[in-house]
Amino acid sequence: MNSPGSPKGEYRRAGREGTPASAPRHVVVIGAGVVGAATAVQALNAGWRVTLVDPGEPGGQQAASYGNAGWLSSHSILPPAAPGVWKQVPRWLKDPLGPLAIRWGYLPRALPWLARYLASAWTWPRVQRTAQALRTLLADAPALHQALASQAGVPHLIGQRGLLHAYVSEQQFRADSRAWDIRRQEGIEWQELDARALRALEPDLHPRYTFGVLVPETGHCRNPGAYVAALVRLAQSLGAELRRTHATGFDIQGGRLRAVHTGDGDIACDKAVIATGIRSRELARQAGDSVPLAAERGYHAVIKQPEASARTTTMFADCKVVVNAMEDGLRVAGQVEIAGIDAAPDWRRAHILRDLLVSIYPALPAQLPDERVDYWQGSRPSMPDGLPCIGPATASADIVHAFGHGHVGLVGSARTGELVVQLIQDLPPAIPLAPFDPRRFR
Repeated sequence: MNSPGSPKGEYRRAGREGTPASAPRHVVVIGAGVVGAATAVQALNAGWRVTLVDPGEPGGQQAASYGNAGWLSSHSILPPAAPGVWKQVPRWLKDPLGPLAIRWGYLPRALPWLARYLASAWTWPRVQRTAQALRTLLADAPALHQALASQAGVPHLIGQRGLLHAYVSEQQFRADSRAWDIRRQEGIEWQELDARALRALEPDLHPRYTFGVLVPETGHCRNPGAYVAALVRLAQSLGAELRRTHATGFDIQGGRLRAVHTGDGDIACDKAVIATGIRSRELARQAGDSVPLAAERGYHAVIKQPEASARTTTMFADCKVVVNAMEDGLRVAGQVEIAGIDAAPDWRRAHILRDLLVSIYPALPAQLPDERVDYWQGSRPSMPDGLPCIGPATASADIVHAFGHGHVGLVGSARTGELVVQLIQDLPPAIPLAPFDPRRFR
């Protein structure tokens, strides 16, 4: 970069040829989901010119961000799999409506991903290594999101009153002790609640839940879609341009990025960020990296104007779902379905979520008219080891990967944006990025 005394007509050494030294450098952020939106805002805060590229409506129903359970779970540091989980594979294949299901027709394509998924958590030491890495990414996430939401003018969308895990018994919690021990080793603290304390905190719960664990450091989002939309509006107010089109590839010459190809023509730029969620795999390949990105399809159901609700965003251990009181109603989210990105939804899975919600809160009516329940299905962009891809691309370090967050996309997006901006500025990242290296699967 030029010194303060450089002649006016000189150019930045690191910029594209012909870029005046006084002009801000230009980054194209591909994807206006929560990761892309957070990245765009933080790049603008750092003085970059930003173009966002996404054909969809920011925060719209087409995006995984929209359907998120809304819990800012800075303690979600364990991979989705666990030692011994391979024993459940036959049950997954037999039960198309279970918490984790695999569509038979997709099984041959899914097998390599599933093998890596199981291997990533084959032993507890492997699980612990993943937890150590994820903790660096997720620590302080609620505060980071509160800062972003405040800048975007929507501080009410982020709450920081903790998250609850509800168990049917203390014994069920103790059976999960290895996972909680790993969390403790990573500095996560919690409060254990007996039946009376749990009832005082959550009076609408079914009495079958008799033990709870409250994690105070965590938080929640009351409307993930509206939050993402607000971040994109903030980015635009700070000068970002939003292009409603698809990115199709890159112009790379001599290892340097010259432009991003889109359906509406090329966008000349200095840097690019791949943050297109489940659609990132092909762009990553064009940037020189083959990544085992797969769709963990999830569902949610929202009961509008509920007769009972959750005071605290809650994970239920017996049915593996998260319940959150949203702006538009009481949302229950969960389910993992391994299938093609564009496969038709199996809405029976969403109906199961609705029925679970009714069973958890007895004051909800057993028979709900269709107009009182909204359903949604989307795809989590998931890596088999539970760690996202964050780091420079092989074909050009001017391209940065920022995708594959799986179950921690919302909570991990704020720090991911910070890390990406550090990378495009050639600054040392705030945390070690080796565990998130996109090339780790070679």
